[in-house]
Amino acid sequence: MEREYVIPLRREFQKAPRYKKASKSIRAIKEFIKKHMKTEKVVLGKYLNEEIWKNGPKNPPSKVSVKAIKEEDKVKVELLGAPEEIKEEVKEKKKSTKEKPQKQLKLLLKKNQHQKKLQSQKSQRKIKLNQKRKKKFQKQKI
Repeated sequence: MEREYVIPLRREFQKAPRYKKASKSIRAIKEFIKKHMKTEKVVLGKYLNEEIWKNGPKNPPSKVSVKAIKEEDKVKVELLGAPEEIKEEVKEKKKSTKEKPQKQLKLLLKKNQHQKKLQSQKSQRKIKLNQKRKKKFQKQKI
């Protein structure tokens, strides 16, 4: 069963101190879904959580549009218009390609070469500075 709701949060988080408004909003969403979907297990989606917390704990949105999907005992709540989850099969196919590890190795080699080059340049600068200091010290002695 799928349902879409616009959950008003302002009245709920007005009751909480300023620094707890976002966490109070999360609790209010869970209570709202428990009441309307008649279940005890509620899971909030990643994008909904990010939407609530995007302005920090002190300034959550006043209302949120959500999509609630009920599967057996559990209800999953996600932000309306959020992207669908990618299936694990697609992820496994991407990992199995042989090109990506080779590209990663090439990038690592380039980074290592660049770091070595920088280190050698730094060491050369130090040597030159030491030589200049020695010359100054010798001039001062004479």
